[in-house]
Amino acid sequence: MNALADLTVVSLEQAVAAPFATRQLADLGARVIKIERPGAGDFARHYDTAVHGTSSYFAWLNRGKQSAALDVKQPADLALVKRMIANADIFVQNLAPGAAARLGLDADTLRADHPDLIVCSISGYGPGGPYSGKKAYDLLVQCETGLLSVTGTAEEPVKVGISIADIATGMYAFSGILTALYERQRTGDGTALEVAMIDALGEWMSQPYLYSEYAGAPLPRTGPRHFSIAPYGPYRTGGNATVFIGVQNDREWAVFCERVLVNPALASDERFVTNSERVVHNAQLTQLIEEALAQYDADEVTAALEEIGIANARLRTMGEFAHHPQLVARDRWRTVESAGGPVRSLLPPVVVAGSREAVMGGIPVLGQHTADLREEFAVTEPVPTAGR
Repeated sequence: MNALADLTVVSLEQAVAAPFATRQLADLGARVIKIERPGAGDFARHYDTAVHGTSSYFAWLNRGKQSAALDVKQPADLALVKRMIANADIFVQNLAPGAAARLGLDADTLRADHPDLIVCSISGYGPGGPYSGKKAYDLLVQCETGLLSVTGTAEEPVKVGISIADIATGMYAFSGILTALYERQRTGDGTALEVAMIDALGEWMSQPYLYSEYAGAPLPRTGPRHFSIAPYGPYRTGGNATVFIGVQNDREWAVFCERVLVNPALASDERFVTNSERVVHNAQLTQLIEEALAQYDADEVTAALEEIGIANARLRTMGEFAHHPQLVARDRWRTVESAGGPVRSLLPPVVVAGSREAVMGGIPVLGQHTADLREEFAVTEPVPTAGR
């Protein structure tokens, strides 16, 4: 039995953060009922058309869910949603600020009738404060938390290439829900959770903040290189290839100089003898390293690094990642069904010994389950005030 197989989740969700949290619940076996707008559905369905006509975002975030196309502004559909919630364990929403309360779907209202319900509300900037009603999207929260100020080159800030603010928020919502389930098992009571994007990504920005606050200087933007460790970053080899190298301490630096650069004297050069000096003279260091590596191709360099235990990596394209030898050897790819055809997807990261494999159900068509859910949750008697 999958870990959450006896749980039901109702989610009024859109975009990335909330769907990422509930998809993980679905992978663990929970029944996830996704409420979408009739006609258009979750607007993330239409970010692109890359995956058999649906968006890559939607295909990633919504496998294993049931889709109900309901207009919560209509009394009959809103009553149906409330009926679903009355029979659920978890309710998740990331509606616009104030929208849930106007519909009677805020945590206080719902938990007054259903005290064992876990309600998770996701927002951009949290309740209260001057930004509480401000729209929040991933790039904008990256800006507000200072992430762009530390990402990119000295000349230009650059956004992170994935929806990192949404992902951080979805992960904290997921872990918060699991914590609330554990608490409910002990006490019998549900709870209300608030997860704000600015708080989630703000936590991830703590190290740059601490450096800037206590070093008295902003964290520099250093492109693909590390701002405080050297050598750590990309280095050209023969054949115009690139290998990323991460030397972590002075002992590794000395071995690297002797065995890979074949220049042991470099380790005691006053410009490079400590990590702090190597960072200061990183431009000169990079030139010397690349001159030494130019006589070898990338495979020879990585083999030499592996032999002496120096961390390294190759910069891979998405096509190369899709066939990464480590993922293939560990059988990490599965096929998820969709209306347009099969979708190749990775297993969830956590592997629990002795448990069943993640469910990884199909990607729903908009409103695919509406009729069945209307029949199942038809309001034929008063909505219960407590229990399931």
